[in-house]
Amino acid sequence: MAASGLNTPSGDYLHLSELRIVLLGYRVAGKSSSGNTILGRKEFDLRRTAQCVKRQGEVAGRQVTVVDTPGWWANDPVEVTPELVKQEIVVSVSLCPPGPHTLLLVIDVDDTFTEEYRRAVEEHLTLLSETVWSHTIVLFTHGDFLGDTTIEQHIERQGKALQWLVEKCGNRVFGLFN
Repeated sequence: MAASGLNTPSGDYLHLSELRIVLLGYRVAGKSSSGNTILGRKEFDLRRTAQCVKRQGEVAGRQVTVVDTPGWWANDPVEVTPELVKQEIVVSVSLCPPGPHTLLLVIDVDDTFTEEYRRAVEEHLTLLSETVWSHTIVLFTHGDFLGDTTIEQHIERQGKALQWLVEKCGNRVFGLFN
């Protein structure tokens, strides 16, 4: 991971000796692959994740905990998501006590981000809390598909649904080439 700390409200830089991350998103968005990229080795099975999986490792001199969660279907509202998946999403934050530093909302850059998709993301993240957005970063996977297009240009071209999501997450975005 590129960042080695956090900016505090006063603008100071805070170095963290550990980093706790939860990966969230729809099925096949690249959550497990992103976890492997973050940890720098193959820790997560790339097949369907049926329940939360927690892995740890040292990255750049810091202890990193990554929790991979089961995904939902991209455009499905939360009421059609199986109860077990919803329970696992809720449990995920308790697997890295005292709680995650960040939640990475994993989105495949090659997918069209529709209003239905936006609503599904909002409903699933709200399972955690109404304040989840202040801890969420949008993580775009398969960034190599963008070619010469920047993440910012991609967000603009995708339209209002994706722009709403990025703004809801405090304009925190990152792209992975995985």
